[in-house]
Amino acid sequence: MKPSNSVVRTAVFASFVFLAGSAAFGQSNVCSATARGALRSCQAGARSHYLLALAKCTNESDGSACRKQAQSHLKDAFDQCNAQLSARQQICQFLGGKGWDPEINRANFSTNIDNPYFPLKPGTTYEYEAHTADGLITNFVRVTHKTKVILGVTCVEVHDTVFLNGQKTEDTLDWYAQDQEGNVWYFGEDSEDLTNGRVSSLQGSWTAGVHGAEPGIIMEAHPKVGDAYRQELLLNQAEDFARVLSLDKSIKVPFGSFDNCLETTESSGVEPGAVEFKFYAPSCSTMMCRGKRRIHL
Repeated sequence: MKPSNSVVRTAVFASFVFLAGSAAFGQSNVCSATARGALRSCQAGARSHYLLALAKCTNESDGSACRKQAQSHLKDAFDQCNAQLSARQQICQFLGGKGWDPEINRANFSTNIDNPYFPLKPGTTYEYEAHTADGLITNFVRVTHKTKVILGVTCVEVHDTVFLNGQKTEDTLDWYAQDQEGNVWYFGEDSEDLTNGRVSSLQGSWTAGVHGAEPGIIMEAHPKVGDAYRQELLLNQAEDFARVLSLDKSIKVPFGSFDNCLETTESSGVEPGAVEFKFYAPSCSTMMCRGKRRIHL
């Protein structure tokens, strides 16, 4: 009996999935294999949007301009896919090609977060300001008394709000826990972008253990120059990565002057070209941020 087309398609698809999975599993450079897989997904999504756009163009009396615009959007999308690949491959170089699948044992974690560079004492509020071309950005970071259990780990809930010229633009809940060595781990966030008081995007939201998301390290217990680590990992959603640049920076902000500050640089595989330099003073958390915005305590 000749197999039906649907059976053939199913078999081909199953073979593709098996081969793709086997290739990734056998890769010595898991990080690069993951980056290439994300590239294929990105390109497939771009093609899908392009084909749908062409279908819409067919319904227009003069679809030539429509098709030209669709081709332009496809090119832009492919350029973004390639830029993300480059950003991810650069991160892979710093990580040495290893994958990121940390083993989480809830017995090793605590809600007592006293890392000197990233202390989170419930009831504490940090206030930051940034003067930008768009106006004054004010950022309030409040360590709440609330907790959330993620992957069996009880995490401290931090409420982060951002205002532009007095109007709220971001409202985020972040969840952290500290391991026995003193590393502060990031277990997820519920992030809302607001426009004119209404939620316009949930981009960036993730929870460790959901849809393949992995927790990351937001602050090491004993940072050393050259250290590199992921702060979060959910492909195409949350891919922040950090490196330690210095342990003895001196900075000056309106609140005062500080020595022996930790300097890190942060980037993301999702946002090519977006780089931040952050400075931490012992027992004061983040003191200054340069990059997409400049923040003073």
